Amino acid sequence: MVSLSTWFRYIAHKFEYSVSLTCKNYKGGQITEREVGDAIWKHLFQGKLTYFHWNKGEEMAPTIAGQGGTLLVRKLPAADPMRVFVGDVVVVKDPEKSDDYLVRRLAAIEGYEMVSTNEKEEPFVLEKDQCWLLSDNENLKPKEAKDSRIFGPVSMTDIVGRVIYCLRTAVDHGPVQNSHFSMKKDSPVLEVELDVDEMSKNHKA
Repeated sequence: MVSLSTWFRYIAHKFEYSVSLTCKNYKGGQITEREVGDAIWKHLFQGKLTYFHWNKGEEMAPTIAGQGGTLLVRKLPAADPMRVFVGDVVVVKDPEKSDDYLVRRLAAIEGYEMVSTNEKEEPFVLEKDQCWLLSDNENLKPKEAKDSRIFGPVSMTDIVGRVIYCLRTAVDHGPVQNSHFSMKKDSPVLEVELDVDEMSKNHKA
């Protein structure tokens, strides 16, 4: 049973998402000024703050099993240092295949100095709206891991969501370890929208 305080926090998150998404669509010319109010109410009362995403591969093991996992992803209308934090597992547009998505951990954001283990490579600072993504599997070589060590910094605008729950099998599932800030922010969303039975139905394994 979801408590009243959790529902209030959830509605607050939903309202913030609705306003942010509507502003983004208005600035992008997708809706007119007259449609703003209707759009906010539509996003608030229709749809969810999460969606399912299937991920397969060794890159994020042990967080996400190599044989694949059904992920519950929290939608982000805009990814910025106030909404995503270092340590979060995020869904991001593949820099090499724009129609595909990768799941990686956010390792650094704008302002961080990146220092390579290769002494021949010069240190550099991530510029505004840039971020650095890494796979969780430390046993993989950079080429196998397919992360920022190969394709470099990624624009924060390419992040579409944060992974908050992973279902590996019907009996092996649980919350994803993100930054402390994000786990606190996502807890009411997880409480209201998590449906393990529904995730199991969508599971491909």
